[in-house]
Amino acid sequence: MVNTLTENKDKIQSEWLKKADFLTETLPFMRRYANKVIVVKFGGNAMGKKEYVNNFAKDIVLLQQVGMLPIVVHGGGPQIGEMLSKLNIKTEFINGLRITDAATIDVVEMVLSGVTNKSIVTAISNSGAKSVGISGKDGNLITAKRLLKVDDKSDSNVVKAVDLGYVGEPEKIDPKVINALINEKMIPVIAPVGMGLDGQTYNINADTAAGAISAAMKASRMIMLTDVSGVLDQKGNLISELTISQAEDLIKNKIVVGGMIPKLRTCIEAVLGGAEASVIMDGRMSHSLLLELFTEHGVGTIIRRDSK
Repeated sequence: MVNTLTENKDKIQSEWLKKADFLTETLPFMRRYANKVIVVKFGGNAMGKKEYVNNFAKDIVLLQQVGMLPIVVHGGGPQIGEMLSKLNIKTEFINGLRITDAATIDVVEMVLSGVTNKSIVTAISNSGAKSVGISGKDGNLITAKRLLKVDDKSDSNVVKAVDLGYVGEPEKIDPKVINALINEKMIPVIAPVGMGLDGQTYNINADTAAGAISAAMKASRMIMLTDVSGVLDQKGNLISELTISQAEDLIKNKIVVGGMIPKLRTCIEAVLGGAEASVIMDGRMSHSLLLELFTEHGVGTIIRRDSK
């Protein structure tokens, strides 16, 4: 009995020492990011799972509690698709972007600015922080313009411009509303819906919106949570760090292909626009945000400017 009590005591003390060691290791990183803006893009299928949303919210709240200034930009593609299906509204995609007509844009705004946005706000609030959900239309945060894409799958030898409808891209970011919320110790949760100069509502890719906001806020980090570990080399191994020129070479040499290309370009543009660095990483990993920010080498791919 005595031996059992002693063993339990030793085990508990060992666990305490591990936690103390971890705190000691993380303190320098907490100081590094104190009062720094961290923009996190959250989305995909993970948003449909309450457990993932709650764990994400706890990590976001912890970032604020240790002195960082977190901003969440979220997507909602699967949720939009589900609602369109329920309403029997047909939807098509070109180059990964949803063609958005008048009926679809109403659903997009309803889903993104409504239930999806508020579910994240609720999770953050339940985790101990004050949070406010807004869209890019609030406070003229995102002034958008219509996005025209080229259909690279067209059989014609003539370049074919495709009108995606009410799909937009950021033309101007006015961060006043974000700064106002941060100054009140609130965590902004932003739906990627913008408004054009003509008053039209536009659906904006969440990655693109996060990149533009990161640049405007001069973020210390723009963290893009995905369903892959990061940027991979030709052998499928994770590349932990890239300069902008190295990232461009990966695209040029077709080592990076498919959906990773626009993500990497968004990261490049965010850094060129004013963010200190961008990160592409696996958001499905438990506490991946904390591992990225509070450990020496992180867990994803970080993109920085070329050294002078």
